[in-house]
Amino acid sequence: MDNTIKLLKSLADPTRLRVMAMCRHGGDLTVSEIVRILGQSQPRVSRHLKLLTDAGALDRIPEGSWVFYRLGKQSGVTSVIDALLSNIPVDDSTLQRDQERLERVKSDRDQAASKYFSENAAAWNSLRALHIDQEQVNTAIAALGCKRPIRRLLDLGTGTGEMLRLFAPQIETGEGIDLSRDMLAVARSKLEEDNLDHCRVRQGDLYALPFPDDSFDTVVVHQVLHFVDDVASALNEAARVLVDGGQMLIADFAPHDIEDLRTTHQHRRLGFANNDFDEALRQSNLDVLTVQHLEGAHLTVTIWHARKSGVMPVKEAMA
Repeated sequence: MDNTIKLLKSLADPTRLRVMAMCRHGGDLTVSEIVRILGQSQPRVSRHLKLLTDAGALDRIPEGSWVFYRLGKQSGVTSVIDALLSNIPVDDSTLQRDQERLERVKSDRDQAASKYFSENAAAWNSLRALHIDQEQVNTAIAALGCKRPIRRLLDLGTGTGEMLRLFAPQIETGEGIDLSRDMLAVARSKLEEDNLDHCRVRQGDLYALPFPDDSFDTVVVHQVLHFVDDVASALNEAARVLVDGGQMLIADFAPHDIEDLRTTHQHRRLGFANNDFDEALRQSNLDVLTVQHLEGAHLTVTIWHARKSGVMPVKEAMA
């Protein structure tokens, strides 16, 4: 009851209710974007944001020198906001004006994301040409992941959010982590375009994930580990946030000798051998269930399906 009263008190202000309305419809918003929409000074807006964050109405997500705000995870926040907003006439001039500014902000964001994506598309396409079609990789990953219900999914190194969009129809919530602000901008744009408001992304470090233990029942690591210095530490951290019995899906390259990928795509590792990688998974308390190899023109994509020990797994046939 105390939390509910605190939440309601934080919303008893026209400006703060406007902030909640835009976060309800605009996804993650930076302080500067909220300032732009409200047309108020940053110190004043920051004070409102602090009150809303302290009450659990908003979550504050630092991302380098930027800070994003999103609807809070506290139980009942969304239903309370929806109930309050439903009592405001749809033709309310203030909220209409906010919505128009929000659409301009989102349009600018989409244009910036598209510009970054187009500038880097050639490099990404050249890499994809070396291995099997990505749709076939996605199909294989989805087939393994769908063997059990998924409530909360974490996508490490989410990039453009492709794995979140792949699993979106079958999950309750999805979180994506990436270090690149530019890639996160692309991911946010694509998630909003597809109206996937149950999937969110944020900046984060693979070695220090911003989540408590046992937060997810599924973790996906798609084409990330060949960039990583310390694979064992990354796997340990991923396993930490996975519940006992939870599943991990890892897609990466089998060993290869294309040295050019080190310079053109900053790959630190030229693929992973089964035996060595299986042992790394076991050291992270992960039991290998299935390994699949998808051969392409020059690169083979390997998919490992593992489960965190704690619930005795039934060994699946190796493929």
